[in-house]
Amino acid sequence: MRRRELLQAAAAAVLLTGCTASPIPRPSPTPSGSTAPSASFTFATPAPPIALDPAVTADIESWRVTRQVLECLVTSDPDTGAPAPALATAWTQSADLLSWTFTLREGITFHDGTPFNAAAVKANFDRWYAFSPQFRSNHTGLAFTAVFKAHADQASLSLYKRCTVLGEHEVRIELTQPLTSFLAAMTTPAFAISSPAALKAGTADVEDQPSSGTKISRYAQHPVGTGPFRFREWTKDSVVLESSPTYWGPRGQISKLTLVVYDTPQSRLQALLAGTIDGYDAVTVENIETLVRKGLQVVRRDPFSVMYLGMNQAVPLLQNDKVRQAIAMGINKDAVIKPFFLEDTKAASQFVPPKLSGFNAAGGFPSYDPEKAKRLLSEAGYKGEELPFYYPLNVTRLYLPDPEKVYAELSAQLTLLGLNIKPVPVDWEDGYLQKVTTAGDHAFHLLGRYGSYSDPDDFLAPLFGAKNGEFGFFDAQIFSKIERARGLPDGNDRTQAYQNINGQIGSTAPAVPIAYPISAVAVSSRVATYPASPVLNETFNHVTLAAGA
Repeated sequence: MRRRELLQAAAAAVLLTGCTASPIPRPSPTPSGSTAPSASFTFATPAPPIALDPAVTADIESWRVTRQVLECLVTSDPDTGAPAPALATAWTQSADLLSWTFTLREGITFHDGTPFNAAAVKANFDRWYAFSPQFRSNHTGLAFTAVFKAHADQASLSLYKRCTVLGEHEVRIELTQPLTSFLAAMTTPAFAISSPAALKAGTADVEDQPSSGTKISRYAQHPVGTGPFRFREWTKDSVVLESSPTYWGPRGQISKLTLVVYDTPQSRLQALLAGTIDGYDAVTVENIETLVRKGLQVVRRDPFSVMYLGMNQAVPLLQNDKVRQAIAMGINKDAVIKPFFLEDTKAASQFVPPKLSGFNAAGGFPSYDPEKAKRLLSEAGYKGEELPFYYPLNVTRLYLPDPEKVYAELSAQLTLLGLNIKPVPVDWEDGYLQKVTTAGDHAFHLLGRYGSYSDPDDFLAPLFGAKNGEFGFFDAQIFSKIERARGLPDGNDRTQAYQNINGQIGSTAPAVPIAYPISAVAVSSRVATYPASPVLNETFNHVTLAAGA
């Protein structure tokens, strides 16, 4: 067994919770007279957030912050992944499958003191539905668009119809078509409920403040919700939150939470060893030896993401099916995974993780065959055109632990196939995400998708349910099949539909799935338990500290 395998096997022996999340206590009011949170806690992240308005960003680090501050109507159960009560205590679906009625939790206020009620829920849904075409053009990854397809200006195309206030604490959400994943989708941070007063005061839909190469609103600099922590400060390298004294659920032990940016694996590790931080996310291969040797605790998450090589069909060469197929069969995924990803990371055969229904065991993407790939490129008439390959700098993503090295390996493989690769490094904070997900000259790019709820729809609809600037492909048949599958009831027909879709995506190769990455958190001895979650539903009021910490 090689040294790296020995070290990673040893790491398994010091895991705090293994691969499965430790149970999170069900929310319940903090008993009167109980000890108020008093501990300060510092957690390192690999990148700063982009915007703190979760409705307009799907960035992992942005959502890490907003999960602490804002809450959804429903959350995901830490044991089963099924929808569980949050701001709504109960819900029912109509017999025609076209509406959901939610009973809301009573006696709750937002952090600005305004009441949480049905009117507040309606105000949020009305806002999302009304996003203008111009606003949407600046946010190609809007969760509302991915889930409901269209907005108020295209009402006939939208799966969303209206939100109606039925009483102070009762609201009904109506759809135009059945949507099987609706309730699960509502657990996504993008559908967290903001204070309507704060949205108005922060002119939430006017984006005139610079952030990470893009523009955000004043509200996106200061979110206001009902969560266990309230927002205090956001500077270049850190976000400071404080325990909300009015929180309706368990407040936990942490009174002050600081999320601080250390953008390299070594800097995060050194900060943990020095006691400067209490834990960090995005453990990498190069950290493992020291973590094992020092006996530090590592918490692994079940894999629930896919890292991929994006291809943009706005580049004429990549409109050719043979070229994309050649690229798909010319990549040795194991050569990318083994040196740079944590142990147990598996090669990806499709864009849906294996744990989800609809996973197609037969795959659909061609197997590794570099000689056949070269022949296909020749048959396609490739003449050596330059192909820009975008990759991020100065960042670690949970699905992409070492971007520069992953780029170098993939670029070398593509060059061996005979492609003329032009490297285009972009600093993450200079708007990398925006550049590769909107229309542009990027032929190739590195990115990934981290699942936020347990349904194949969460992966396939946002990536391949409609034409977008990231891939620039148009396949009416795939679009139609995804739309149909979304409305099928759970069961064999729906599973088979998604399996067929995965097979067809493999045969057309609009992008190439590379890995189902394992991600992990490292924490100090001060931490007794950390609430690891495959879907990253990790709130720090559920961190428990060791006695005397």
